[in-house]
Amino acid sequence: MNSDNKAVTVGILTAISASLCCITPVLALIAGTSGIASIFSWIEPFRLCFIGLTILVLSFAWYQKFRPKKQVDCECETEEKPKFIQSKSFLGLVTIFAALMLTFPNYAHIFYPKSDKEIIVVEKYNIETVEFKIDGMTCTSCAEHVNHEVNKLTGILKSDASYEDGNAIVQFDNSKTTISQIETAINTTGYTVTAKQTR
Repeated sequence: MNSDNKAVTVGILTAISASLCCITPVLALIAGTSGIASIFSWIEPFRLCFIGLTILVLSFAWYQKFRPKKQVDCECETEEKPKFIQSKSFLGLVTIFAALMLTFPNYAHIFYPKSDKEIIVVEKYNIETVEFKIDGMTCTSCAEHVNHEVNKLTGILKSDASYEDGNAIVQFDNSKTTISQIETAINTTGYTVTAKQTR
């Protein structure tokens, strides 16, 4: 494997690794195995390193493509057309793919279905708001995953999870669902409820 191919391979792997913690919840949702969503959350602290490495490696690969070739004074050597995998077109596709992987956390929320449901509240005194402190969320995709699971329950009026704050504020009808059911739904995502507080 020549240095161009190595650079392309490393570029792809580091780009995927940089957003793996955000890609996994979406894959878990698609596969219906939401408990595996937090498996790669340990990668989040290294995300900037992976992004930097991806940019460095792909920059080197592009440099290799555009650097001047050595002139050989031999008439016997002919210029042959490079294979597609060694072409600038392929490197361009890899660069686009890497950019999509690196920016995945910014658009991951579009993969979660909107949960528009009809909510009927019989009595206002049944409405309760609870804040759940959650450990393990690292990006918008994680928060959307929590919201998606909580909104599957009956009687949920609003679920607002935030990875920045490490919490989910849930408003619900306590005659239709309970705090423990909400906690269980959050825990099935693979993230862990560490505390809860009624507001």
